[in-house]
Amino acid sequence: MRAANIHSSADARRLARHRLPWMVFDYIDGAAGEETGAVRNRAALDALCLRPRVLRNVSDRSLEKPVFGKVAQRPFGIAPMGMCNLSAPGADLMLARLAARYQVPLGVSTVASTSMERLIQEAEGNAWFQLYFSGDGSSTFQLVDRAKAAGYTTLVLTADVPEVGRRPRELRHGFTMPFRIGPKQFFDFAMHPKWSLTTLFKGRPQMANFLMDGYHFDRTESRAAADWTTLRKLRDQWSGKLVVKGVLDIEDAAALKGCGVDAIQVSSHGARQLESAPSPVQTIQAMRRVVGDDFPLFYDSGLRSGEDVLKTCALGANFTFLGRILLFSIAAAGEEGLHRLWDVLSEELSIAMAQAGQSDLTPGSLQDVALGGNHS
Repeated sequence: MRAANIHSSADARRLARHRLPWMVFDYIDGAAGEETGAVRNRAALDALCLRPRVLRNVSDRSLEKPVFGKVAQRPFGIAPMGMCNLSAPGADLMLARLAARYQVPLGVSTVASTSMERLIQEAEGNAWFQLYFSGDGSSTFQLVDRAKAAGYTTLVLTADVPEVGRRPRELRHGFTMPFRIGPKQFFDFAMHPKWSLTTLFKGRPQMANFLMDGYHFDRTESRAAADWTTLRKLRDQWSGKLVVKGVLDIEDAAALKGCGVDAIQVSSHGARQLESAPSPVQTIQAMRRVVGDDFPLFYDSGLRSGEDVLKTCALGANFTFLGRILLFSIAAAGEEGLHRLWDVLSEELSIAMAQAGQSDLTPGSLQDVALGGNHS
């Protein structure tokens, strides 16, 4: 019944806030610094208007979008997120089953709470492995070989975390991976007994890709040694599709295309890294001009509705990815809540397309959708 109360992503967030321990909610919801970057992301999306059109036959609308030779049933996939099972036990698998059902990409994080092998099976192959460079890179390239052996054909290098951004909400709660339980955390969990007892019964979420001998990951370890040589080495090692995520600068975008990557994901890491970074949605059109019409541009950061997705696609994104709002829906009402929010987002998108006179999401049909706002 809780799922019936989800009518928007804001509803999912509100319900999750009541159910999750404060430490967990703030880990999922928080952003860098004083969080002005997150506010700026939202303001930039809100400032974009859609162009309403009338008397167009839009009775037959398609939400499909091609991505890397496959037809996804939605123009949005699932962004890679670490430790999803903090939102609820089994959250990783819920997301994987959703990806399989709608044939959309599931981003499998380096620090997922379910192993990469299990997730690509559950997603029926609709999974991309997200990679963090760490330390001297030895563990990084071990994971590349492991992803290849598991059947992954798309690798996503997250490049915007040379150092983990300072997120004061996490720091105030003493959030660490793995958990260190002190008096403050114990009190927090005691105040949220349903989450705590369920999590205790199912087992503490862990970084599942590092439970195997020979694999190690320290979330606080510097990742600053990665450079263009690292990328070229990765391109040589990985024969599948290679996406670089976390790109906001057009010079970087041009250089990445020149290095032979297969796609760029425009992203500010959900405003969790550099508080002063520009809003990603304001960079899409300039980046599109630099990389050309045929080069794949993906987008994540701050998307909260179907209208947000339509705006982003109209600006030039070939595909989009949703993140924390999906975890909020799981925290609010489990797998039923996840499907409920997915349906809400799909309906929002479909209605917005009708209002804008659009029957599909092909780039040619979207050229006159966006109107107004600071997106030139």
